[in-house]
Amino acid sequence: MRIGESGFRPIHRNNCREIDALRPAGYALVMSILSDRWIREQATANGMIEPFVEAQRREGCISYGLSSYGYDARVADEFKIFTNVDNALVDPKDFAVNSFVDRKTDVCIIPPNSFALAETVETFEIPRDILATCLGKSTYARCGIIVNVTPLEPEWRGKVTIEISNTTPLPAKVYAGEGIAQVLFMRAEAPCRTSYADKKGKYQDQSGLTLPFVVKPS
Repeated sequence: MRIGESGFRPIHRNNCREIDALRPAGYALVMSILSDRWIREQATANGMIEPFVEAQRREGCISYGLSSYGYDARVADEFKIFTNVDNALVDPKDFAVNSFVDRKTDVCIIPPNSFALAETVETFEIPRDILATCLGKSTYARCGIIVNVTPLEPEWRGKVTIEISNTTPLPAKVYAGEGIAQVLFMRAEAPCRTSYADKKGKYQDQSGLTLPFVVKPS
């Protein structure tokens, strides 16, 4: 088979012998979701999650802490609640600060068919060979409250910015200091060539609730 301009020869997905030869020792052929044992080890030994709650807590609250194959992160007490009072236009390239109101509260009330930005209590530091993703909590989902988080890329660090949507026609409560999303950790078949830190990602080490922005041309 002819070698392409990149210098790499395509390998058929069924050619296991060649795939095995390329796979680094200790890595699987497919991405695998990692267990509570791995999460606990990385959090306690390498500071992957701080502060780290080793056992899931759920009495009298929306659960948070270590679960079987993930970690339930908590939402902090600072929120940016979107409002249309000033008829602002939402533009990801030029975000208007008058499109939301700031609230520091134990219970955030999101207006009907609106949403709020928040961040996690926990700070995450993702290893180079790991991709993490976040899913909403079942308790909130059953109330029409949807959580949206983009993937946490290899070697990204910081508190996770979370978008919380109230899809109902009624006001909705979100409880600070309690569970908001489950983070799943997946190991790739090999460490990435370029990590989020390598490319100096714009949301690296974000402090406080970070609004969207684009990098201006140099």
